[in-house]
Amino acid sequence: MTTELVDRKIYEREELATGTDAVAHAVRLADVDVFSAYPIRPYTGVMDRLAKFIADGKFDSEYIIADGEHSQFEIAKHASSVGARAFAGSSGTGWLYATEALAATATDRLPLVALVGNRALDDPGAFGVEHNDAMLVRDLGWLIVWASTAQEALDTTLIAYRVAEDPSVMMPCAVAIDGGYLTHSQHIVKIPTKEAVQKFLPPYNLGTRRMHPDNPVSIAPQINEDWGMEIRRQNWEAARRARGVIYRAYKEYNEVFHSSYANPFFEEFMMEDAEIALIGMGTVTSAAKAAVKLLREKGVKVGYVKLRWFRPFPAEELRESLSEVRAVGVIDRDFAHGGPDDGGVLFNDVRAALYHSSNRPQIVDFIGGLAGREISIEDVARMVRITANHKGEGELVTWIRVREGNGAGMERKGGD
Repeated sequence: MTTELVDRKIYEREELATGTDAVAHAVRLADVDVFSAYPIRPYTGVMDRLAKFIADGKFDSEYIIADGEHSQFEIAKHASSVGARAFAGSSGTGWLYATEALAATATDRLPLVALVGNRALDDPGAFGVEHNDAMLVRDLGWLIVWASTAQEALDTTLIAYRVAEDPSVMMPCAVAIDGGYLTHSQHIVKIPTKEAVQKFLPPYNLGTRRMHPDNPVSIAPQINEDWGMEIRRQNWEAARRARGVIYRAYKEYNEVFHSSYANPFFEEFMMEDAEIALIGMGTVTSAAKAAVKLLREKGVKVGYVKLRWFRPFPAEELRESLSEVRAVGVIDRDFAHGGPDDGGVLFNDVRAALYHSSNRPQIVDFIGGLAGREISIEDVARMVRITANHKGEGELVTWIRVREGNGAGMERKGGD
């Protein structure tokens, strides 16, 4: 037991836990009232662990098994609307199957927190990690945040409730964790006490918008052109306010749990004197940090930025962080076929954010790790070399670990 854990008022124990175990602990500690569930890997570990908590008498919640992902998120949405703290989760095409409910949850400004166990979008059936599933809701009014360790998954789920339920925000939040690499891998995790969590996370209060027979309100009325634009503007303003709430939430989390989250939106690694920077999200961080350490030993001035919050996007903060580098390489574990310059989603967001930089760096993109393919330390080192040598001409996008010929002719060869 470490010295940090001696104070039992903050942490009750350390535990070897997967990413989904860690999220389940956060749901239990947040006293979630309603949990709607439908199994789909790699998210399913959360519902399995929560079921065990209930069976063991460690968690008191209404556990509702749905007949599919659409129903699952409808249940969670309506639970949130009547004043119940709710949780749900899914992966890949399961998340997409719930799109109608996900859109309505956002436009109704209901602060549901949901786990996305990042998974490739079928068909054919690929169960490895990709980020496009969570990114589906990036323009709908959902907050989106990525965790890269099990500890961060637990912390971030609690912080997500604190941010989403803030009266000035009231937006749903997707907590994304990489399928397989984090959902199923085990880490040492510090489990907070219920008392410490209650100090950080106030009870859920929907206020005057709570649906109840004694409070007749109209939810999702047919408004057409009469009020639609004003409602969109209200959601837009809530997303802007969320930035300040995120700062306050992490400050309070640090104070209560003695954590050390510096910039809540992203983590900087060896960026102090960096001339070259890579930026990515999720578990690619492990390989990226290892590569940066090795390259630093060889005299390469490279750093890494691990992005946490994808929505709201920290444009101003990134401009400051990357103000002194001459080149940036973006690691996209996603795709945006036919997008600007054929780059990935994150690439074009980063490039847009840096457009107004007084010292605008060269920016290149790396698409890799799709369908769960590994991104190794050597792959990251190659990205650094390409980024450092790019002169602003030629291809901006490099596909990492793709087969010879970019897979051309695979169908003719029977997929060999």
